Amino acid sequence: MGKVWLVGAGPGDPELLTLAAYRVLQCADVVLYDRLVSAEILACVRPGAQFVYLGKEEGEQESVQRRIHSLMAEYARQYETVVRLKGGDPMVFGRGGEEWAFLVDRGIDVEFIPGLSCATAVPGLAGIPLTLRGVSRSFAVITGRTAVGRPILWDQYADVDTLVILMGVRDRSAIAQALIAGGRPPDQPVAFIERGATPFERKVVATLREVAAGQVEVNSPAVFLVGEVVACELRTPPFSRPLRASAAG
Repeated sequence: MGKVWLVGAGPGDPELLTLAAYRVLQCADVVLYDRLVSAEILACVRPGAQFVYLGKEEGEQESVQRRIHSLMAEYARQYETVVRLKGGDPMVFGRGGEEWAFLVDRGIDVEFIPGLSCATAVPGLAGIPLTLRGVSRSFAVITGRTAVGRPILWDQYADVDTLVILMGVRDRSAIAQALIAGGRPPDQPVAFIERGATPFERKVVATLREVAAGQVEVNSPAVFLVGEVVACELRTPPFSRPLRASAAG
């Protein structure tokens, strides 16, 4: 019986991958990866490893998740090093906890390698601090979707300075309406950061009122930010990779 590694791929850029994640990818026999894992990250995998795409489309999340569970167990019986690779961090709305529990219940060895979550990395890379003295002393990370029959009570977040909403693009107008109804100012600034931490990053800034009225066009995947810190946006250059140390001449 092999081991399954639950690995976070980070927000997209391979230079934001952790060293631990890179080392495991270099040893992988099989990599089961999601839709948000970039091609550049997959290029870090050991040559000869088997790739299995497990991206979910709208309406098929539960059936695909059952298949993911089944395949992880199946490959763990066949290979020594199985990597379950997820964008961001598997434990931040990535169903990593469910997958871990499934494997442990079946006696399969599991190890977790965290990744940079897009919830915290993408806003900062786009020049928006989640906390800022005198402006924001709290933030909450919230999913824009829940299990069927379990509505999100948006009014409970009325007093949180900064909201980071993941998977909220599809229902952005309804979310904005609910936030306004729950007590947030209609003119509060919001930002959507599409495809953050990639060369294709796009930032859309508006107000809650405009989003509620359906006046803001944005594409998924995007991080949805709500709060006064959006107006404190720091000036940033176009997306660039971190500086690399120069080789000694």
